[in-house]
Amino acid sequence: MRLQDKVCIITGAGGGMGKTAAEMFAKEGAKIAVFEMNEKSGSEAAEAIRQAGGDATYFYCNVTDEKSVKKAVGDTVEKYGKIDVLYNNAGVMIAEDHSVIDTPEDAWDLVMNVNVKGIYFMCKYVIPEMQKNQSGSIINIASFVAFLGCSVPQDAYTASKGAVNALTKSLAIQFRPEGIRTNSICPGPIETPLLMEWLVKDEEAKKVRLSRQPAGRFGKPEDIVYAAIYLASDESDWTNGALLNIDGGITSNYF
Repeated sequence: MRLQDKVCIITGAGGGMGKTAAEMFAKEGAKIAVFEMNEKSGSEAAEAIRQAGGDATYFYCNVTDEKSVKKAVGDTVEKYGKIDVLYNNAGVMIAEDHSVIDTPEDAWDLVMNVNVKGIYFMCKYVIPEMQKNQSGSIINIASFVAFLGCSVPQDAYTASKGAVNALTKSLAIQFRPEGIRTNSICPGPIETPLLMEWLVKDEEAKKVRLSRQPAGRFGKPEDIVYAAIYLASDESDWTNGALLNIDGGITSNYF
């Protein structure tokens, strides 16, 4: 198993891509710390892994609340004794997010708080634990939108994911001498419940997006998690500061 006995924190692991990551990591032998603000979905995700023969524990965590993050990280170390992998998956994409000229301030702040400040808090408390063992892998989920503009903008989301990539580069240089690698995965449009619900309601939006996609389909959570397993494993020891576009080729498409 590629992740045998590695202790992996996955934020937002109660649903969507985070839940898929938790399940797939567990199948590779990882011990999963399910960080989730929704107690019901977080508990159910951990229980499902245990029922399948894996090792998982739910920890309440609001990534925008420093005290909550500090407690959840501390509880994880108390339970498992170490942290090998931090998978910063938690993020939001909200309907109120448009152009800078018409996005409400509270919408902008919400996106930045979850998508950027959340990673800051998680790294603030996890990296010192990794330093103790001179080893660790941090995986940040960014987005393909950090690399190109869009005529139908989501400027807060785009800016937040650009910030994630910039932070990834900084952490990669700071902490690799201590055995800690930091990389980003930048997914294209993925079939999560959030995206699919929106596109089901807007067939034209779905058609436009698929017309730009050389793969002819949206990505699936598994497409992203396969890359994350590589980054979490010892196979990626020389992969550091990478921004991996896992997008079906959409960012390479001119017309």
